[in-house]
Amino acid sequence: MKTVAVVVGTRPEAIKMAPVVHALRACPTLRSVLVSSGQHIEMLRDALQAFDLTPDHDLALMRPGQTLASLTAALATGLDGLFATLKPDFCLVQGDTTTALMGALIAFYQHIGVGHVEAGLRSFNMQAPFPEEANRCLVTRITDLHFPPTSGSRDNLLREGVRDEAIVVTGNTVVDALLMQTKRQDESGARDALRQKLAQSLGAAWWERPYVLITGHRRENFGEGFREICRALSELATRFATHDFIYPVHLNPNVQGPVRETLGAAANVKLLAPQSYPEFVRLMQDAELVLTDSGGIQEEAPSLGKPVLVMRDVTERPEAVTAGTTRLVGAHRDTIVDGVTELLRDRAAYARMAKATNPFGDGKAASRIVAAIDTFVNTTR
Repeated sequence: MKTVAVVVGTRPEAIKMAPVVHALRACPTLRSVLVSSGQHIEMLRDALQAFDLTPDHDLALMRPGQTLASLTAALATGLDGLFATLKPDFCLVQGDTTTALMGALIAFYQHIGVGHVEAGLRSFNMQAPFPEEANRCLVTRITDLHFPPTSGSRDNLLREGVRDEAIVVTGNTVVDALLMQTKRQDESGARDALRQKLAQSLGAAWWERPYVLITGHRRENFGEGFREICRALSELATRFATHDFIYPVHLNPNVQGPVRETLGAAANVKLLAPQSYPEFVRLMQDAELVLTDSGGIQEEAPSLGKPVLVMRDVTERPEAVTAGTTRLVGAHRDTIVDGVTELLRDRAAYARMAKATNPFGDGKAASRIVAAIDTFVNTTR
């Protein structure tokens, strides 16, 4: 039986890899080993627990004040020793994090096959998102099996010289994860329990009051970008007093500082700690619209019929913009305010985005990925 090491380090990686791990465990010819780098700690653990997963190995590399360089060095050393012991036949990484880059690189160094989930995304700007655009481009050069979510991502890979036979268009596993979670909430009756749990922070019957859900954490928005975002939210909170603005605030001090300084006193801005994946899905389902600089939410929220305004100037997910499910507003006060105002006041504009077709998949991406890996390791290696 061939061994597949699945390497994750952050909450988004955990969510997007969870359906793949479950599909690997159901495959009779493959053995999966789930490896956590510990690039994130609490948020990663909570995300895995939402899918009844725990790491088989945890490198626990997160340190206060860690730089990209020090994290990269620690990952290289930690993964090198672990892979030398595990001797996996294949290594699967996801997306564009430092964990993904180093998982692929160390596997390459040890002549282990590499698979890249969510391959081929490009913003064509190495500074936005930073360092993610560089990470995913570098991973491409040392990947054996590429799993782009869309035909557009496949085209990006082909233009860069990737062999067509090494590419399998799968859809995005975040849709698999979202459908797994919403089905679980519907079947278990967890929806009401999650609402009541959130009521401890948001107040009784919070879901009956219309609200905008906000997330923001991108490194390129640190500094003036986050100050602009906070000014926009402050203006919107004043303009739409009948709405709440619910913001689970990332733990990074570069986010916490400007957010709490500018928005802490606004009565209808609800600042929360980062939420578990089930709670965040509940927040997305009950929201009127989503304002974010996240990548994955550009794929998740449209699956729930929620318009998404993206606080970035470029996106590696142009399919969503083309489909009409998302719109770029940048980290700019005026464009954020104008975008939210239009959607909250113009129901026709809102309906056009809410009813647009999500281009990111059908919930079967994980099974396609596992089938391709099974063929690769059992016939070509």
